[in-house]
Amino acid sequence: MTIWSTLREALRGTRIDYTTAPIGRAVIMLAVPMVVEMAMESIFAVADVFWVSHLGADAVATVGLTESMLTLIYTAAIGVSIGATALVARRTGEQDREGASRAAGQSILLGIAVSAAIALTAGPNARALLRAMGATRQVVDTGGTFTRIMLTGNATVFLLFLLNAVFRGAGDAAIAMRVLILGNALNIVLGPCFIFGIGPFPRLGVAGAAIATNIGRGTGVLYQIVTLARARGRISIGRRHLRPDWSTLAGVVRLSGSGTFQIFIGTASYVGLVRILSSFGSAALAGYTIGIRVNNLFVFWLWEIPLAWWLARRTPLGARGVFIALTVAYSSLAVVSAVLFRRGTWKMKKI
Repeated sequence: MTIWSTLREALRGTRIDYTTAPIGRAVIMLAVPMVVEMAMESIFAVADVFWVSHLGADAVATVGLTESMLTLIYTAAIGVSIGATALVARRTGEQDREGASRAAGQSILLGIAVSAAIALTAGPNARALLRAMGATRQVVDTGGTFTRIMLTGNATVFLLFLLNAVFRGAGDAAIAMRVLILGNALNIVLGPCFIFGIGPFPRLGVAGAAIATNIGRGTGVLYQIVTLARARGRISIGRRHLRPDWSTLAGVVRLSGSGTFQIFIGTASYVGLVRILSSFGSAALAGYTIGIRVNNLFVFWLWEIPLAWWLARRTPLGARGVFIALTVAYSSLAVVSAVLFRRGTWKMKKI
């Protein structure tokens, strides 16, 4: 079988037994849909920025500041997803379909609880959070509704991450990919309609981008739920799997905890970077919004943040100092990662 035929099968979602398939083929079958899925997730923010950029720098700054807060929600979602993927994958490998379904159901319960807590606390305080991030009065007035909608509707992105992790753990990476393609297609089409009031749609400005994004992601979540309920993939979930099972739930929390903290270190540093940059105004923040992601304790907290502050505040570089610090930090991260990889301390212990 050629590499091209394997790639086609990966994109089509051809089912294979990952426990017996050749390693190279199994990696491609899982990796290709995951790469497409990750690219599709990034396109949500890119599409929002593209359409919102026609409304001015304040609108783009709103998206940038809100996305920086949402990265903390992404952290929680990815952290819970780590536990979900690990448990579902292990039970699937053991041919324990009931155990895999139970692990998925308990992960969903945890995800719903966390996203509800975020919505109830962050949603009503959206404007205050924007001000805490250094937003000007104009940005708060322009984008307060956008931020409130995104934070209140965080369950769409939380469950999108989490349910896709369940599919990947069960070996259905292609389903996860198709979910993101569907969500992005709706967001790209509906975004300009709600922002600019095209046809029968109301003109909502930057808030329209939030509505379109939540509709796109929410539709993706609905597709995921229907797929799980109707057992169209390798895993299915019924009502019995959504009843609290405290031992399984504790296992999800335990596996997710360390991963969540590790990711939080990097994503929280990103919030710090945005907070520094917001002091230079909406134009500088709007430029920074187009393309940023972060990770890791030493490189980001003890190196990137202090360097960004020093270059921005103590040298003539100004806002450009933040971008330089970002480049230096990622270069440092590559070196540190290579050293740690060579030492082999990253290898998973048997559980």
